[in-house]
Amino acid sequence: MISKHMISKHSRRDFLSLLAALGVAGRASAQQSMPLRRIPSTGEMLPIIGLGSSKPVSEIGAQGTGSIEAILRALVENGGRVVDTWPRTAANDAALGRVIGKDGLRGKLFVTTKVSNAGAAGKAQIEESLRSYGTTTIDLAQVFSLVDVDTHWPMLRDWKEKGRARYIGVTVSEYRLYDELEAFLRREKPDFVQFNYSITERRAEQRLLPLAQERGIAVLVNRPFMNGDYFKRLANEPLPAWATEAGIRSWAEFSLKYILPHPAITCVLTETSNPEHMIANARAAYGSMPDEAMRRRMAAHIERL
Repeated sequence: MISKHMISKHSRRDFLSLLAALGVAGRASAQQSMPLRRIPSTGEMLPIIGLGSSKPVSEIGAQGTGSIEAILRALVENGGRVVDTWPRTAANDAALGRVIGKDGLRGKLFVTTKVSNAGAAGKAQIEESLRSYGTTTIDLAQVFSLVDVDTHWPMLRDWKEKGRARYIGVTVSEYRLYDELEAFLRREKPDFVQFNYSITERRAEQRLLPLAQERGIAVLVNRPFMNGDYFKRLANEPLPAWATEAGIRSWAEFSLKYILPHPAITCVLTETSNPEHMIANARAAYGSMPDEAMRRRMAAHIERL
């Protein structure tokens, strides 16, 4: 087993050797590359599995950058690009900026940030993000949880016009904000919207996913594992035999392979502090996907549990 301690001690060459020892050799399967989905506003293509980096970035102060670097290298080596970030402490963000600027990562990631403070403090917050990441242009700037969106949305539109953000969007991660988000998406047309969706949180299927598809808005999915609660709830439950026969090897794949077939989804942001788990999450993008009958069976099984 590859531990975070082992990876932090090894060079990039050694890290790839460790991947090869796992049987992935820098790729998650025999497929040539991770499947891609189109960003509707431009046609640019993105890999369908990414990283929600809040947890590993928040751990930098206590654990150093070895873990986040190993996770990002695992993501890239297995075909991923998207790294969703949220400003934490200035020191941790600056450390992340140094990591994403390293050889083998520089220029290979699609990096996002968020504004989560109201008013002028929000503008200062997002400006600091770009300084921390050592760039004058961010791939995607987002309003976190619709915080002061009437103030921040015009700012982000201005950033896009001036080339400071390639794309702009909004995020939510709670059902209570769904009505407000739906109203925003009907009056505005962001490049991206981000919201929670998993086999255990399926309410987005009712209106948000169809609306994003209708409006031509790229979708980033957060909470595919309910921030870890999904695994706690299933800790003592074996995978059903019919799932393993269909090539689903873990409860993580069970949720991801339920989410990924939806045509509205651009990328699923998996959150982990373990590079092995990042590799496993990336593997879910490869191989066959469940059809609608199988997805209904999967959802019914989770409901029974």
